[in-house]
Amino acid sequence: MTPPTLSGVGVLDKTSLIIDALEAGPATFAEIADTTGLARSTVHRLALALEQLRLLSRDRQGRFVLGSRLGERSAEDCRTPRLSAAGPVLNWLRDTTGTSARLYRRVGPVRVCLMSAEPSGAAGIDGPTGAAFPMKSGAASQVLLAWEGPDQLYRGLLGAQFNAATLAGVRRQGWAQSINGQPARTVSVAAPVRSPGNRVVAAIALSGPVELLSRHPVRSYGRTVMNAALRLGQEMVL
Repeated sequence: MTPPTLSGVGVLDKTSLIIDALEAGPATFAEIADTTGLARSTVHRLALALEQLRLLSRDRQGRFVLGSRLGERSAEDCRTPRLSAAGPVLNWLRDTTGTSARLYRRVGPVRVCLMSAEPSGAAGIDGPTGAAFPMKSGAASQVLLAWEGPDQLYRGLLGAQFNAATLAGVRRQGWAQSINGQPARTVSVAAPVRSPGNRVVAAIALSGPVELLSRHPVRSYGRTVMNAALRLGQEMVL
């Protein structure tokens, strides 16, 4: 973990340490304490308080993750009048593939789900609108990081579940895929959404169970996701 910047206000600095630790992914009380060096009693007290404020939440295994409040604020900051153009494209992608379609944007160390289209009766795979996720795993994270500058690439790869070679492949192919990520036995395919100046401003991702999308999802869905990303780049400005 990158050495933290300290404010001199004890409780704020300890809170910052906890949030920084969770940027790498879900963690238990004990894991947070080990990572931050804080006493377990301190982690317990602060983590429960942050959970009440929705700055932290829990995953299905009971581990702490970054909370929805962080994502909701970030998502609201990212909204523009033309974001509504994403809705029809995400709905088309969901209806074409029968699985979840989501739009993500990078906000500092996390990716925020700006909008999602979920299939009827979805099994509750994580990713609701406003949720924030660490940039350490998943196809959308790979896409949002792949075209960054050298310094940001280096920092982004620290603790990531993918490496520089993976990101080079994303740049070459124009898509990313993630297999057996979080939650277990899910796969995702993502492609970059580009601004008129060809800058990557968002990632559109298709996510679902491996039983539906297979272990080689890009073979069947890669071109579809890339077409959806191209449509979004033409129809909206982020």
